[in-house]
Amino acid sequence: MSANKINSFELDRADRDPSNMYTKYYIHRIPRSREVRQSWLSTVFTTLHSMWLSFPLIHQVKPDLVLCNGPGTCVPICVSALLLGILGIKKVIIVYVESICRVETLSLSGKILFHLSDYFIVQWPALKEKYPKSVYLGRIV
Repeated sequence: MSANKINSFELDRADRDPSNMYTKYYIHRIPRSREVRQSWLSTVFTTLHSMWLSFPLIHQVKPDLVLCNGPGTCVPICVSALLLGILGIKKVIIVYVESICRVETLSLSGKILFHLSDYFIVQWPALKEKYPKSVYLGRIV
């Protein structure tokens, strides 16, 4: 969601229930790990840059759960969350939901996070058959 959509959603929510008007929310921006058609070599540097910005944010927030669904930006966030556990700071549960458009193969983010996530959710039975560790819940768009 874009920041404008989030702000609009929060304003609508406050209009429907005035007790929500003073509920704080924060928007944090992490640069993309890889742009469309970006070379694989330069992707290493942009991913490291995203990691550099992700870890301080994850360390500050110390989430209980990271729920993500596909864009490459989620990989540095998940790796940062994993680092919190490795460093003994806090165990963060990582749940990855593969895109509904991935019917027979995993996305690049999915291939990476399949091994790092606590729960890996797929939306097609064919993927569940190929990746038995995954969880199939049907289509949860």
